[in-house]
Amino acid sequence: MLKKSLIIIFVFIIFYAYFKDEVFEEKTLVMGASLPNTGIINAWGESVSKGVNAYFNYANENNLIKNRKIEFLVYDDKYEPELTLENTKELVYKNKVFALFGFVGTPTIKRVLPILYDENVPFFSPFSGASFLRNNKNQKFINFRSSYEQEIDTLINYLNEEKKLNKIAVFYQNDDYGEEGYISLINLLKKRNLKLVAEGSYKRNTLSINHAFNEIKDAKPEVIFMIGAYKTNSLFIKKAKESENLKDVIFCNISFGDANSMVKELENLNTTTKNIIFSQVVPSYSDLNIKAVKEYQTIMQKYFPNEPFGFLSLEAFLSSKVLVNALSRIEGKITREKLISTLKNTPEDLLEGIPLEYKNSQLLNKTFLFEYKNNEFIEIKR
Repeated sequence: MLKKSLIIIFVFIIFYAYFKDEVFEEKTLVMGASLPNTGIINAWGESVSKGVNAYFNYANENNLIKNRKIEFLVYDDKYEPELTLENTKELVYKNKVFALFGFVGTPTIKRVLPILYDENVPFFSPFSGASFLRNNKNQKFINFRSSYEQEIDTLINYLNEEKKLNKIAVFYQNDDYGEEGYISLINLLKKRNLKLVAEGSYKRNTLSINHAFNEIKDAKPEVIFMIGAYKTNSLFIKKAKESENLKDVIFCNISFGDANSMVKELENLNTTTKNIIFSQVVPSYSDLNIKAVKEYQTIMQKYFPNEPFGFLSLEAFLSSKVLVNALSRIEGKITREKLISTLKNTPEDLLEGIPLEYKNSQLLNKTFLFEYKNNEFIEIKR
């Protein structure tokens, strides 16, 4: 009987040691990320890093986390899933970061899901609208941005219901990111008794558009959804605008396509931005009527005075503000479980002028549509 009791006690101790919520006493809380600092979407890594570090610097300088500092530790993954896996192992097992924050890309994030499932590490504000990060029972996944499905649904509503356009094609990246957007588009069209007239794909981290272009051009679509990276999307648009069949097509670029970088790329290609609609998960970074945007501009100018404003750095800045606020509201010892709980209970009015509501594992639940005219993004009012 005594032996049996000792075994039960031993098992309980092991169970408690494994599942207890670890207390972090360190004076610096480290948030880890794997970002594409180099490679075909390197602008993503730069924008995210500067948006995050601007607010983290501000938080440290103003002691926003109760005599704690916050640090952003980043490894470069070149937008390659295997490098992301290596980086995540380093962050979790060697660096023992407090949380994972701001990862970029659907295929890269999907590659590290086994680690995210197995380890008790919060995973906050990935730059992906993937369904597997939302339709998920894992309580450690907390998204900041709206989903790809919401973005695409907003675009279809505008194009089909307001503009009465229904000949729709898609150009997409042939991986988990492209597939997420492709499936969402198919399903949302089906709900409206519509279907694609053509489709074409390309390999991630390449500029190989010719096959996809030839698959789409003869269908003469009215609209082409662009579910790819900014350089490849821009090259496709340039080629399309030079084609008799596609010169008047409306191109729909979702937020992961990086609107600011795409505009620059199109300018370099001497290609107009006419007939391009940009979907975004945050409002205009130029709208100073929104207090959170005004704060973003002020703090970015202080810490990165030479960095142009943009949608991605704004999103990174805002999610950093949410994270710092959650940490500042933790009572008593700082633990990962407390961080997850406070993030889920973020005040709806924290980002003054940008409402927040935690549902379907995300805090933002609105999408915006823009055109680029006269050197600025103009919101399409609906």
